[in-house]
Formats: sequence, C-alpha cells, structure tokens
Amino acid sequence: MEDLDKKDGAAASETKTVQIENKMGTMPLGKLLIQISLPMMISMLVQALYNIVDSIFVAQISENALTAVSLAFPIQNLMISTSVGTGVGVNALLSMRLGQQDKKAVSDSAMNGIFLYAITCVVFIVLGIFVPRIYFESQTNNPEIIEYGVQYLSICMIVSVGLYGAILFERLLQSTGRTVLSMISQLAGAITNIIFDPLLIFGLLGFPKLGIAGAAWATVLGQIVGFVISLSLNLTKNKEISYKIKGFRPHGKVIADIYKVGVPSILLGSIGSVLTYLINLILGAFTMTAVAVYGVYFKLQSFIFMPVFGLNNGIVPIVAYNYGAKRKDRIMRAIKLCAIAAVLIMGAGLLIFELFPRQLLAMFNASEEMYAIGIPALRRIALHFPVAAICITLISVFQALGKGLMSMIVSFVRQIIVLLPAAYLLSLTGDVNNIWWAFIIAEGASVIASAIGMRITYNKDIKTL
Repeated sequence: MEDLDKKDGAAASETKTVQIENKMGTMPLGKLLIQISLPMMISMLVQALYNIVDSIFVAQISENALTAVSLAFPIQNLMISTSVGTGVGVNALLSMRLGQQDKKAVSDSAMNGIFLYAITCVVFIVLGIFVPRIYFESQTNNPEIIEYGVQYLSICMIVSVGLYGAILFERLLQSTGRTVLSMISQLAGAITNIIFDPLLIFGLLGFPKLGIAGAAWATVLGQIVGFVISLSLNLTKNKEISYKIKGFRPHGKVIADIYKVGVPSILLGSIGSVLTYLINLILGAFTMTAVAVYGVYFKLQSFIFMPVFGLNNGIVPIVAYNYGAKRKDRIMRAIKLCAIAAVLIMGAGLLIFELFPRQLLAMFNASEEMYAIGIPALRRIALHFPVAAICITLISVFQALGKGLMSMIVSFVRQIIVLLPAAYLLSLTGDVNNIWWAFIIAEGASVIASAIGMRITYNKDIKTL
C-alpha cells in the first residue's frame, strides 16, 4: 500500500494546476481512504450501537413492544432512504463539481439539495398524521402491538425535521471531505439518543415514564441535536460551499442531475422497505416472534454493515472527484482498497454471528421460542456477509459515477426478483427456519449482477479516461 501511496503522490504532483486542489485529488489513496472513511465508520458504528441499545431497552417492556418497533422499520427505512438517496445525489454531483473547479455549480448543488430535503420532510410529516394506524392494522390484529406501533411511528414521522436536516448537512460535510466534522454531529446525535432512551422509557432521574413513546422521543431528540450541530459546522467550517438563501430559485437542471443518481438510490431503499414489509407478512403467518427475530437481526447486522457503509460512503466523493478530474488510476485503486477492507470487516461479522448467536439474542430478553427461531436465523443469514461486501462496494461506485440506475437494477434483482420469491417458496415447506436460506440465494444473484454492471461501467466510463 505504501508503494501505491507513493505513486499516487507522484502522479498528483505531476497534474497540479495553479489552483489549489482538494485533497481528494492529491493525497495518497491509502491515507485518503482512511482519513475520509474512518470518521464515518466510527459514527456509523455508534449509530448501529444506538439501534441495538434502543431495541434492547424496548425489549424490556415486552416482546410485543419489540415486535412493534420491528414492524415500524420499513417506514423508518423509507424515510432514511429518501434522505440518504437524495444525499447520495447531492454528494456525487457536488464532489464532481469540486473536481471540475466550478465553485458556482458547487453552491447550486448544495442549495437545490436543501430545497429537496425540505419538500421531502413536509411530505412525511403529513403522512405521519394519517398513515401509522392503517399501516400496523395491515400487518397484525394484535391490539397491543398496534397501539405500541402507532405511538412510536407517529412521533418519528411527525417530528422528522431532525432526521432530514441531520442527514443533509452531514452529507454536505462528507462531500467536501470533512468527514471528521460529520462524525462529530453524528456522534452527538447518537449519544443523545442513547442517554435519553432509558430516561424517557423508564422515567429515570425525574423524567416522565413514557414507555415506547419515550423511545421515539429519544430518537427524534437525538436527530435534532445532530441537525443543529451539522448545520452549525457547515456554516462555520465548510468554506467550499456558499449558502445563499436570498434570491435562490430551484434549478431544474441541477435537481435533475441530483435525482439522476438520487432517485435510483431512493428506489433502492424503498424496495428494501417493501421487501421487509412483505417478509414480515410471510414470517407473521408462522408467528409474530419470527417478526421480532427478523427485527433483531436487522439491528445486529447493522453493527457489521454500518462500518462498511461508512467505508463505501468514503469512496463516493473520492471516485466522483477523480472521475471529474479524469484520473482512472486513482479511481481503480480506491475501489480495490475499499473492497478488500469491506470483505475483512464482513468476515469478522460472519464469525461473530456463527459463534455467538445465543449471546446476541440474550441481549433482547429472548424467550425460548425466540432462541429456537433466532439462532438458526443468525447463523444462516450471516453466510452472505463477505459476498455482500463486494456488492455494496460496487453499488457505491455506480452511485459515484452517476450510474444510479445500475445500482437500482442490482438491488431489484437481489430483493424483488430473487429474495422475495425464494422466501415465499421456502415458506411453503412449513418450516420458518428454511426462509433464511433465501438471503444466501439472493446474494449470489446480486454479486453476479454487480460484476456484470461493473464490467459495463468500466468499459463505458472509466477505461477511456
């Protein structure tokens, strides 16, 4: 890696212009990937830890409360998907404009991104008033689960301004390579969340005992803290972006460029929400405990996947910037380094899930029925982790190069064409534990689709640089 770094530094010095370049075009790649990705990996680890701790606290209320939070996940994931998907579009476009040294285009990308976030937030606030009860009644007839779910999801949707604001301004920090500042805001939000979870759920230290509603309020409070801090850091530290509200008008071309990458990413996440909703229906036909297990799996696997997502979020601005600067060698080295690191992380996750499934489930106050379903579930699903690392890396490359449609196709193949039908067919065996093999089958299809997509993308967009 040191040799590669020396070559990168030499190549960068030869291509310097009279203008001062962003570090994404000059810094040795090994060091750059660590510098940009490590803060995001740490912050996402804390976010994943929050997700686990949040569910651990909710599980102390009852298994029905844990099931309600699991059923709420598809809607929450949809909210995050619309936010992150738009952020991917803004991030890729803004980083590319930085590589092209176009300051006005950089600011236009940021301001139009802010506009899109505001519109999306208002839509989900309105939906939060009408949708939650209808949504939960479509999945279960258990009145306690429905009431828990409505309380929790209504608060998360109606008070979602913190979620959208935090993700937007963290993405803007990431797009200019200021991932340490992004980490600070994410850590502050997650830590706030973790602190207020027990205080508001159980009524400690004089706080009101709100039960599952307390978990929701802790969530939105943490998001608001992250929003305020990331906004402040952007205004004071992110000097490469000029925020000019006065005279701003939405720009159709810029919005189209953002959504060219963003919409496929949003649809990709939305597909995941639909898939989870339908998988919950399949599992619920056996027992609601299986739904709770599936929810616990998502919380636990986030602790493995989130660092990989942080790593791959780090290569998006690197690849986009160097694509704009027409530097093929830096693009390919970044992809290789990222893929190797992602596989190593996922391999460690595989070992944890295979060796300690009972201990992992015990954190969620598991019943004997949950152990019986959960232990084989964790062990079987985890087999796809190393393969998923490759797919995640290549999807990030597609997004960075403006090939959002390609990433959507890969996800569609995995989740809709393969995973959902496989899960349904395996459910017909009458054994709920057979359903988990569908994840292995789907990941095999995904890696084939990703490899084909990368070959097409390389030949068309990278090879001729």
